[in-house]
Amino acid sequence: MNKKNLLYVLSGFIIILLIGIIIVYDDEEQERDNGELAESDTRETELDTSLSVEERVENLLSRMTLEEKIGQMVQGEITTTRPKDVKDYYLGSILNGGGSTVSPNTPEKWLETIIEYQNMAGSTRLGIPIIYGIDAVHGNNNVYGATIFPHNIGLGATRDKELVKRIGEVTAMEVSTTGMHWNFAPVLAIPQDERWGRTYEGYGESKELVTELSVAYLEGIQGVPSDKDFMHGTKIIGTAKHWVGDGATTGGIDQGNIILTEEELQYHIEPYISAIEAGARTVMVSYTSWNGLKTHGDHYLVTEVLKGDLGFDGLVVSDWNAHEQVHPEYEEAVKQSVLAGVDLFMVPDSWKEFIDTLTALVEADEVPISRIDDAVTRILRVKMEARLFEEPFPDETLMEEGTFGSEEHREVAREAVRKSQVLLKNEGDILPLSKDMDIFVAGIKGDDIGYQSGGWTIDWQGSPGNITPGTTILEGIKNIVSDDSIITYSEDGVGAEGHDVAIVVIGEEPYAEMFGDADDLKLSEEDMRLLQTVQQTDIPMVVILLSGRPLIITDEIEHWDAFIASWLPGTEGHGVADVLFGDYPFSGELSMTWPKSMEQIPIHFEDDDYDPLFPYGFGLKTD
Repeated sequence: MNKKNLLYVLSGFIIILLIGIIIVYDDEEQERDNGELAESDTRETELDTSLSVEERVENLLSRMTLEEKIGQMVQGEITTTRPKDVKDYYLGSILNGGGSTVSPNTPEKWLETIIEYQNMAGSTRLGIPIIYGIDAVHGNNNVYGATIFPHNIGLGATRDKELVKRIGEVTAMEVSTTGMHWNFAPVLAIPQDERWGRTYEGYGESKELVTELSVAYLEGIQGVPSDKDFMHGTKIIGTAKHWVGDGATTGGIDQGNIILTEEELQYHIEPYISAIEAGARTVMVSYTSWNGLKTHGDHYLVTEVLKGDLGFDGLVVSDWNAHEQVHPEYEEAVKQSVLAGVDLFMVPDSWKEFIDTLTALVEADEVPISRIDDAVTRILRVKMEARLFEEPFPDETLMEEGTFGSEEHREVAREAVRKSQVLLKNEGDILPLSKDMDIFVAGIKGDDIGYQSGGWTIDWQGSPGNITPGTTILEGIKNIVSDDSIITYSEDGVGAEGHDVAIVVIGEEPYAEMFGDADDLKLSEEDMRLLQTVQQTDIPMVVILLSGRPLIITDEIEHWDAFIASWLPGTEGHGVADVLFGDYPFSGELSMTWPKSMEQIPIHFEDDDYDPLFPYGFGLKTD
């Protein structure tokens, strides 16, 4: 073939190739157009409330890619994600850990930030909304200015399920006002050992009390399934945690090992049965191990018992990076946790690695797509039940109404404070006090919001100081006494002479989780010095203990005229003054047994050799 003919042949080939490219491009454009129309139709189907939730979920799931499915199984943290990551990686959920805040830490800024994330979710191919989670364990406690309620051990002392339900309602309103959808609460643990650093997160040591109050709280934050506003409007999604038995670890070690038979473990499972019947739609798995096996990798407990025997069809969420504890090799840890039945993974920092790892496991047939589909089905189901598809964005009028941290909400907290105070000694009926007395108030903790609120307040571990608006115990006293009363305050207890009575406030430093684990529950040296300084004056002494659990005070209480277990009352310290001065009676009852010594711990009211300093349910009453 000569050069001229070759040139003709090549030219013809190039023309045919170009025509083919144009045809393919046109076909791809047509397919893209058809796909966009299909997705538009899909979104209409997802929003079609005449269809069942299951039909809508199935329709959506059938159109999702593996990348979109795995993205739904990931919960990133606000400090390691940006709104655009939701669009780029199809993230299904965002959370903020304790102490992770926006700047400034205001309700308005939280609302603005979460709207940004939700906007990005809406811009994805399928427009699946995110679900935003937070540990609002005693009010919306991470946000400055929120109403902070007593921790659960104090609420257990109230024995008032109607009050606990109202606390749930207020918390839900303050959470939804900031644009958040999901509260990692309540804790269903039944604390069995005061050495455990999370003791105050439990309502008490009996399954009956824990069951009653956790159900009441769930109904407060979620509503009940038959309500038209269930998990919607000013209601939010709750979490039953931590599955299961985390209050029963050996030695009270947080994230430790539970050595119980299956029959004995049933005691700790029972509150979950009632919570699920009451409408709990998410369950968080515990860091703990049961007889040596990490629960996040325990297929029997998560899939066979929780999802099978208990019939739980909501979503199962991991705790913070807890899957990494299942196995020393990351890939195997992810595999075992997914196969165990965890649906949504709280991976605050390594979420990209998690996505890559799980994708590779599915592609290698190490994790079946059926398990991925089950997890995503459960996640989408809860999102649809919460009506996030119809109304992904928060109701901004809630912010305008000004109920966040309002006086009305604080009055509910104040009621909870006064009902949670447990009077354990009242020698000579010294309480209630006269409002006309000259009163000496001693101890730095008596004028400190941080001490009286404890952990999970603004920061994860909490901190001393007036870290958020509220009323200290000292301020509450000043506000309630008559104009004729003289109030003297001393941080170190010096100067009590000449007063009619001394009110001495002592207690624990703020802490949370494993940082609160303690082998010795005696009073601090600082508190002992304070008490001894005041005792030297021989004036009547009323001692108020701020703590997340009973402390060992057997020897010291002999020197006190009155003793009050105040627990961790939160921001409304005037609730303590309400009962001190008789505006309301003392009515609280111990939700935990008060031991005589460390040697008695663990101690439980059903023990055969039960001989505490104060028994479970004890509490003196005043008129």
